[in-house]
Amino acid sequence: MADEALFQFLHNEVIQYIYKSSEHGEMENGRCITKLENMGFRVGQGLIERFTKDTARFKDELDVMKFICKDFWTSVFKKQIDNLRTNHQGIYVLQDNKFRLLTQLSAGKQYLEHAPKVRKHNGEKLTCQALFIPVQLSPHKWFSLPLSLQYLAFTCGLVRGGLSNLGVKSIVTAEVSVMPACKFQVMIQKM
Repeated sequence: MADEALFQFLHNEVIQYIYKSSEHGEMENGRCITKLENMGFRVGQGLIERFTKDTARFKDELDVMKFICKDFWTSVFKKQIDNLRTNHQGIYVLQDNKFRLLTQLSAGKQYLEHAPKVRKHNGEKLTCQALFIPVQLSPHKWFSLPLSLQYLAFTCGLVRGGLSNLGVKSIVTAEVSVMPACKFQVMIQKM
């Protein structure tokens, strides 16, 4: 439990540090997101090296994705991915219905007050695709950023870095429609 809290606090502090230490122009053109994603990429590479040193080689891409969803995700987030889907053409969707890095955030009063409400239209559930979270740069200066970019960039890099070290070149994106559930889309780049 303590290591989970440490990881969450460290993750939040890294995000705050990156944004507070950058200039306003860097936030607008995505350099902060790139920094977070690159940090995750390097950590993912290192973790995969450690986790796979005693495992047999994977047969195919699907075995690699299963390893990411079970062993890798469990080692990092203390639970497996809830759902793995594929179109068998190089696109995988990893769904975590209670993503650890969003759980605390989604339970907070500030989020509940400002979060978009889920509405129904003609019996169909509509959700918001981009949730915005304020980042405090200074006592009187705030900047809003889509949640999926700010709080999920590191994890996207983590997955991409892990896959990279397993010989799978990919693009990883994240989507949040209802907190704390999160979907990570992995598009495999054929070499």
